[in-house]
Amino acid sequence: MSLVELIAQADERGLAASGLACLDRCVPLLGGDDEVLRPLWANLAADGDPAAWGALLEQVRAKLGVAEVVDDEDVEDEAALLARRMLAAAPAVRSAAEARTWADACSVASLQIHRLLDPGQDDGPAGALESVRTADTAGDARPEGVSPLVVAELRRQTSVLELLDSHGAGGVRRALEVSTEGRRVLRAVVSRRARGRG
Repeated sequence: MSLVELIAQADERGLAASGLACLDRCVPLLGGDDEVLRPLWANLAADGDPAAWGALLEQVRAKLGVAEVVDDEDVEDEAALLARRMLAAAPAVRSAAEARTWADACSVASLQIHRLLDPGQDDGPAGALESVRTADTAGDARPEGVSPLVVAELRRQTSVLELLDSHGAGGVRRALEVSTEGRRVLRAVVSRRARGRG
């Protein structure tokens, strides 16, 4: 089953977790600490109140200095801009329809961020990122022009959706663990890039 198909069949909790996990892995680009999204993760647990999602989201935006509308001129770095847009676009209500749109957009943005941050990656053929999203995730073949960093992100996105599909609220903790691993990888990449620029 492809990533696009997993998103299409996911329920509201799975979709919110999928978008949140993409955002969580990109927190290093937002200047946030590892705990900044923890209240939103807790909201997805079995005892979380879906009605509290919007207020928690606003608190996170305030901590990271991200408004609901991101001014492109304020952020020069494309990867950071994509991460800010992910947070800005997060739905205030945890409904399946809004969460599906957000999860899909976060999937694309996060893959693009990983592509931008891969130091050895060229542009590759047009549509390479979309091809990995629509390919059967059971296949081991890597599309031409798609970097290992992007492939690893694709696997994480797939894992999060599969965990929530199989375990529901019980999969939230494991999805967070998958996301934490990805955040560590991205933080290391961002740190190397900063040293290279310095």
